[in-house]
Amino acid sequence: MIKAGVIGGSGYTGGELIRLLLHHPGVDIDFVFSTTRAETRISDTHTDLLGKTDLTFTGMINPEADVIFLCLGHGNSTRFLEEHSFSIKTKIIDLSNDFRLKDQNTFKDRSFVYGLPELYREHITKAQNVANPGCFATAIQLALLPLAKAQLLNQEVHINATTGSTGAGVSLSPTTHFSWRENNMSHYKAFTHQHLGEINESLEHHQHGKGPLWFIPNRGNFTRGIWVTAYTKFEGSLEDAQELYKAYYKEAPFTHVSENPIALKPVINTNNCHLHLMEHEGVLLIASAIDNLLKGASGQAVQNMNLMLGLPEGEGLSLKSSIF
Repeated sequence: MIKAGVIGGSGYTGGELIRLLLHHPGVDIDFVFSTTRAETRISDTHTDLLGKTDLTFTGMINPEADVIFLCLGHGNSTRFLEEHSFSIKTKIIDLSNDFRLKDQNTFKDRSFVYGLPELYREHITKAQNVANPGCFATAIQLALLPLAKAQLLNQEVHINATTGSTGAGVSLSPTTHFSWRENNMSHYKAFTHQHLGEINESLEHHQHGKGPLWFIPNRGNFTRGIWVTAYTKFEGSLEDAQELYKAYYKEAPFTHVSENPIALKPVINTNNCHLHLMEHEGVLLIASAIDNLLKGASGQAVQNMNLMLGLPEGEGLSLKSSIF
């Protein structure tokens, strides 16, 4: 059995990751590290795990674990690795943004591969360290990569994307508090969101000199999920676009192109991305939906672990949404 360690297991992504690993047939959770909740039961924090595990948080690490998941705030993964050493055989999957960009993907003797399986599957299977993509970045890249592959991102792309409140993390702030979020909506970091860097690098892997991305992120009045609509000029037919997308994702077990309109609920609690295309007067509209905590974070991290360790890509990720 694979011995896995989770660093920073008290947040939303940590809780989802623990849940997935507890039900993974090839994994034993060796430890869940927390500086603030050491010696307390994990199920006291993640109450959905009551009766599922007797594990407690710990302030100790096992430097010989087979795989480590870093579920820390942005900037904290680097600090943690400066203070703690792991075996050269230990694989590391970082869920922060510390190592996602090409000019930031090395730390001491470790190099991090960008962990979007639909783009870098072959690299991930050989990787010792992976930088898990951001949640907005995942949904937007999956919406646009087929066009970049076909060298069709020549015009500006307009992107509007809305995330649930869990995307802001477990710590409360004025814009995540229920009283503010309920029956409300707002945008933030318009045109400047930090995920644009990794999105642009991934698209440029296929197409150099592409058009600009105009990205408006929104806060939604729901708890989890990301809904993206993106549109750009397109000279082909809808059938051409559908053929392009289906060919690109034919080997992708979690990304599905629907000929019918999609919605957010069917991807919630799953590791799936659903895509839908619409053509109107020379403009292609792409809708993309994911669960920000699963395909946008912990589910994709497990998908990457499976690839890194030679397990079936979908192992432990046969999840069902709840649409009612």
